[in-house]
Amino acid sequence: MQTLGSDTTADNRRGNGFMPFPKLAVLTLITMLAFAGNSLLCRIALKQTGIDAASFTSIRLVSGALVLWLVTRSFRSTRVGKGNWLSAFMLFAYAGGFSFAYMSLTAAMGALLLFGAVQATMIGHGIWNGERLAGRQRAGLLLALGGLLGLLLPGLSAPPLVGSALMLIAGVAWGVYSLRGQGAGDPTRVTAGNFLRATLFAVLLSLLLNSRAQLDMPGVLYAIASGAIASGLGYAIWYSVLPALKATLAATVQLSVPAIAAFAGIIILGEPFTARFALASIAILGGIALVILSKSHDRETQQVAPAEAKDGA
Repeated sequence: MQTLGSDTTADNRRGNGFMPFPKLAVLTLITMLAFAGNSLLCRIALKQTGIDAASFTSIRLVSGALVLWLVTRSFRSTRVGKGNWLSAFMLFAYAGGFSFAYMSLTAAMGALLLFGAVQATMIGHGIWNGERLAGRQRAGLLLALGGLLGLLLPGLSAPPLVGSALMLIAGVAWGVYSLRGQGAGDPTRVTAGNFLRATLFAVLLSLLLNSRAQLDMPGVLYAIASGAIASGLGYAIWYSVLPALKATLAATVQLSVPAIAAFAGIIILGEPFTARFALASIAILGGIALVILSKSHDRETQQVAPAEAKDGA
């Protein structure tokens, strides 16, 4: 999933493409549904079918690699990008942690923990590299971290510790993967290359856990759907609409992913929706939104100020 972290270069690249608004809105909605669908498909497969987490991960990555390869072959471009082994390992760590975490987490809880960990990693990287946060951004970050901490504190409605830790690891891995991918070339080609490499790590994991392997047709189909549709086609569509979206809009719209996953989990899987989860969601998503919108406002102010000074000279 494309993350909320962005820089000035990314801001300049986005918004240069043109796409009619109805088409843009539909494709963006489809992408958000696909991203949220990954959580739902994984949870259904591991809860209601006989497939094991390692096999689900391998099939998902192989299916995603195949679809992305077909996309890059069908829609040739002059841009380059092929991925690398370190990024591929981060992709594998995300996919593996994601699958094993959903052995115990609900779809909603997993999506929220993943989203929070990804954004904490991205924001933390910016701070580590000297990025200064304004007052509202600091407040938003503290609010989001407070919501994440409140979600994980012991209690009757606290998520399982091991599953939570695995999902947080998956989120950090995806955050690192996203940071490494910035400016690495055509994002679809880079993602395709990394998916292909990541399948080797996934196959090795499946071989190591071969004694625990379990496969059935419904589980395999869910894994293929997660890899080919929710991941492969989802990323391909998302990268096609990104040039037509401003960075802030692209970032803000992704706040809907955990909410969609939560709603689908409640409706389709009958998962509980507790007051604790609701408050944590508001704090985490609201805090991240505050960081995003404040950053956007600061950039617009910095861009307008020099122009005003020049006009007045």
